[in-house]
Amino acid sequence: MLLIDALERAELAAGRSVLDLCTGSGVVAVAAAAMGAASVTAFDICPQAVRCSRAHATSAGVHVDVREGSWTGALDCGPFDLIVSNPPYVPTPSSDDAASIPLSAGPAWAWNAGSDGRMVLDPLCTSAAGLLADGGSLLVVHSALAGVTRSLDLLRSSGLYAYVVASESIPFGPVLSARADWLEATGQIEAGCRTEELVVIRADKS
Repeated sequence: MLLIDALERAELAAGRSVLDLCTGSGVVAVAAAAMGAASVTAFDICPQAVRCSRAHATSAGVHVDVREGSWTGALDCGPFDLIVSNPPYVPTPSSDDAASIPLSAGPAWAWNAGSDGRMVLDPLCTSAAGLLADGGSLLVVHSALAGVTRSLDLLRSSGLYAYVVASESIPFGPVLSARADWLEATGQIEAGCRTEELVVIRADKS
């Protein structure tokens, strides 16, 4: 997983307080705990994700404080030395296309993020500085379809030093495959494109 690889290479977790936003299955939170984090707190809005994350942490033999609720709840728990996040970032049409997406793709809340994919990314990027302790860092992963430049601009405008630390191109998964015609029609991808670029952005607070 690109975000875990970036976290491991940066060696940011050991001995630090870590916040995982939109934790999902908890795989990144568990990885941070296994890397020696002093504490790991994880948030997700979905009760099923919370149960899954807790079970994953127990199975891995690490402690993660998994909380149900919006990432805004983390404002009462910080500041943190490190924030990691794999938020929903898939551009989503206004019409319901759930019938065209296989159930194996998982729940819609895990990827649907508005017409431009920034429904969660925008508030996350603008609020990150307030969640970070001095000297802290953010690692966030998202598709280039959701606007890498906008994320960098928002993070920098809040006083953080932001830059891309990792990227990879992958074939469309089931959700983007189902939405390929809509993405082409709205000019979000070129005709025939069936790969997306994932990026990890790091932002540091001085």
